[in-house]
Amino acid sequence: MLDPEKARAASRLLVGHWDNGTHLDAIPEELRPKTRTEGYAIQSHVMERSAAPLFGWKIAATSLAGQRHINVDGPMAGRLLAEKAVEVGGIVSLATSKMRVAEVEFAFRFGRQIPPRAAPYEIADVMDAVATLHPAIEIPDSRYDDFCAVGAPQLIADNACANLFVIGQPAEDDWRDVNLADYPVTGLVSGKSRHDGTGAAVLGDPRIALTWLVNELSGLRIALQPGQVVITGTCVTPISVAAGDEVIGDLGRFGNVSVRFV
Repeated sequence: MLDPEKARAASRLLVGHWDNGTHLDAIPEELRPKTRTEGYAIQSHVMERSAAPLFGWKIAATSLAGQRHINVDGPMAGRLLAEKAVEVGGIVSLATSKMRVAEVEFAFRFGRQIPPRAAPYEIADVMDAVATLHPAIEIPDSRYDDFCAVGAPQLIADNACANLFVIGQPAEDDWRDVNLADYPVTGLVSGKSRHDGTGAAVLGDPRIALTWLVNELSGLRIALQPGQVVITGTCVTPISVAAGDEVIGDLGRFGNVSVRFV
């Protein structure tokens, strides 16, 4: 297992690049995580740079295409930091962005704690703890020059490419009995392009993805807390963005959310 001080040093290195908008080839060999667990140990120290409680969690690589693109064999969890939240309709600078993409997602806010346990959680257990569903846009990014080349442990250490995110208002319509796997999701870019998908892009169903996240954290002995939000992965192919674009994430009867890029 990676020495705790080395894990902290690796996190400080990554956070420094995050704060400065700069990039590195890879974590130095002496600090580099070799396993997913070591990657999560590094990631945990990202909270040392945040004065606010943890906002929630994200899931990266929730489609086979996404996993192949970044050369990983499964999804990854990352932390959402409160200071990285963008207001609906807010403005985001692309000046230091590496990825330059926007992703339209389902988000879920928890109404009660889900503690770690030995037995895996089932979908019904997880959804019973969810208070609200929200439309969301994620604007991920990486601190690596080539995020497709570093592998899962280093991507997890880098907070699973977490960066900025927009969470819309809670859905007013009842959603609990809706088949979210078949539910249509649309991303619109400044009236010039349309990107369609469904909830099935997210591990087959956003609720399956959410349950995966709960069990991933349970295995790490981490409890999901009331009020925390989970964004479950993009339902459309990641949308390339440029300065001047406005992206609207449309979840139909469950609401929409938007962000502008400069």
